[in-house]
Amino acid sequence: MVNRRSETIRFGSCYCRAVTFRVTGEPLRVGICHCADCRKTSGSAFSAYAVWPVSTLEQTGQVNTYGKRSFCVTCGSRVTFVSDDEAEVMLGSLDVVPSDLTPQYELWTGRRENWLHPLPEAQQFDHDRQPPAAVSETAPAERSALRKQA
Repeated sequence: MVNRRSETIRFGSCYCRAVTFRVTGEPLRVGICHCADCRKTSGSAFSAYAVWPVSTLEQTGQVNTYGKRSFCVTCGSRVTFVSDDEAEVMLGSLDVVPSDLTPQYELWTGRRENWLHPLPEAQQFDHDRQPPAAVSETAPAERSALRKQA
């Protein structure tokens, strides 16, 4: 959806819809992570997510948080991962399939299942990505994964 100022607005929710959220504008980055934390919290072989400035996130409903990862207290669905300046949103929690959001990188590729192939257009990283600027640009999940996997 697009608002009056031509900014993209994306809506999402948990499985039971008790927690809803919206993010405005384009994400800072889109990625896939194969680290142990992302595998455990998603229940899948990897997590696909997009990161927005935290100021663009609006969220309603009751959540609980474990390791900065928020989840619905009713259905347990993972909702967001919020740090001081960024909000990581799981692509699968968006209401409309975000086919325009293509992962730019893959993290922890050494943990990728052998039946999954590298994304041809994405940068591949054995562990966390090496951002060209300050460490604060690293996604919260990437920082957490690095600490737990080291």
